Amino acid sequence: MQIHADLSQRAIVASEELPWIASPLSGVDRRMLERDGEEVARATSIVRYAPGSRFNAHTHGGGEEFFVLGGTFSDETGDFPVGSYVRNPVGSRHAPHSDNGCTILVKLRQMHPADRARVAIDTRSARFIPGLVAGLSVLPLHQFGTESVALVRWQPGTQFQRHGHPDGEEIFVLEGTFSDETGNYPTGSWLRNPPGSVHTPFSKSGCLIYVKTGHLGDRAVAW
Repeated sequence: MQIHADLSQRAIVASEELPWIASPLSGVDRRMLERDGEEVARATSIVRYAPGSRFNAHTHGGGEEFFVLGGTFSDETGDFPVGSYVRNPVGSRHAPHSDNGCTILVKLRQMHPADRARVAIDTRSARFIPGLVAGLSVLPLHQFGTESVALVRWQPGTQFQRHGHPDGEEIFVLEGTFSDETGNYPTGSWLRNPPGSVHTPFSKSGCLIYVKTGHLGDRAVAW
């Protein structure tokens, strides 16, 4: 299965307009944003756990990264409420479940094998720092090599300078509306700007976005 699998191409998805597709596990459904492969795949998805649903213990051969959009996600390492950001490195193993249900943004098989850090951050209590322009604040989440992951909060009317992304950029809009010269992207929008892309982002009404940069260069295919 291939969905927006060409990393050299720009992709824009209004995730809230996508149908929920049942996974092989009862009670777990997915909205597929990008995918290259079948059940074992390089994938970015919105995953919804019904209350009481659970997976058997399994290993993440290419690593797993997720952000809890709603509810509480759990595994044997703890409970992760809405706003939690978690990275499980290549080769990690767990048995996830959700007692009361949850929704997560999850990325699979996109982690460099040398990146061994496990990360778990409750972003609701973490401290944002000032960004590069007035009205912008940033919560760094992870960095490895050229890859950088952060939450970025835009106050209403914030404008950023025109800039490029040599190794690409990926954005998921968590709150509000993010914009650039090509369009407006409300809550639930997923964007992938390929290596070499250039844009001038802004937000008229304000927004909160998940941003990953520097991860879509030539090496990404080999990971």
